[in-house]
Amino acid sequence: MRDPMRRPPDCNAALVLADGTVFWGRGLGANGTAVGELCFNTAITGYQEILTDPSYAGQIITFTFPHIGNVGANREDIETTTPAARGLVLRTPVTAPANYRATQSLDTWLKHNGLIGISGVDTRRLTRRIRDLGPPNGAIAYHPEGQLDVAALEARALDWPGLEGMDLAKEVTCRQAYEWDETLWDRERGYGVQRRPRRHVVAVDYGAKRNILRMLAAHACRVTVVPATASTEDILRHQPDGIFLSNGPGDPAATGVYAVPVLRDLMASGKPIFGICLGHQLLALALGGTTRKMARGHRGANHPVQDVLTGAVEITSQNHGFVVDPESLPRGVEPTHLVCGSSASRCFRSSIIRRRVPARRTAITSSSGLSR
Repeated sequence: MRDPMRRPPDCNAALVLADGTVFWGRGLGANGTAVGELCFNTAITGYQEILTDPSYAGQIITFTFPHIGNVGANREDIETTTPAARGLVLRTPVTAPANYRATQSLDTWLKHNGLIGISGVDTRRLTRRIRDLGPPNGAIAYHPEGQLDVAALEARALDWPGLEGMDLAKEVTCRQAYEWDETLWDRERGYGVQRRPRRHVVAVDYGAKRNILRMLAAHACRVTVVPATASTEDILRHQPDGIFLSNGPGDPAATGVYAVPVLRDLMASGKPIFGICLGHQLLALALGGTTRKMARGHRGANHPVQDVLTGAVEITSQNHGFVVDPESLPRGVEPTHLVCGSSASRCFRSSIIRRRVPARRTAITSSSGLSR
């Protein structure tokens, strides 16, 4: 249904959905136009980490929290050096930074990273639209002189193919293997360095967040990162104690075309394997399960996850738009946790899985989009 609201006189940016709905606003960040899938994130902190999470490749992020940009930006709170998100949508214009760690404003940081933003949007209305009708394709445009062609933006949104069937891991993965030894951030010392690793983990980079690699290093792991397209031989030649499958964007089934055969060989090697987000979904595919696109996805810092065995509910960060279907899992593979809906007693079929391994304590476990 088309938006009857007329264009405001001070408008220099617009968000146009594929159905012709228009949201007017004021631009921030880089000038230009970007097209992608609209999603929303409910977190009230960590906007810089969210914007640099490679799992947002191909997406325009709507922040439901209104005060985005109030603590500015810095060089430390990033998950990758080149953001993969297409743009951002805000309710309130960005204010001057008010934080001792800020080195620049969010607006300046967005310009440097080529990210297009729009503020002044009714983000509650947009979020309800995504909630009720699913994530639409959209085009976001910011031109300082206000030269906005709504019909052309609608056409671009309509022409964009969408995330289903799209392999984006190849766009965000590293190009060659490298070593990682940086550990978690400390207020007094900044990031640390792991100098005494006890285990060696090979991390397959489908769009890895730096903080996940830091957590591995902080747990006394020497981390070798390899590209998403690494072969079985490429991975096993590093003689790892275990293998980690990272988060990442796009459709797991599309990435699985080249990833699943490798993962099946790795499972046959007997090495412990675990995955997060896309890595978890690829592992499920390799075990014989299937994945599907969710109606609206899980993105935020307060998603409840229920332990199937104990009934306990934990609060987690989530960022995923595809899900493993537990009903598709073969015999010997079981869900251990479920991502809950509006209450602990109502859970969506988004699961953390485990494969039972006879006569061994080592199981292949993974998580369904836990982002940290």
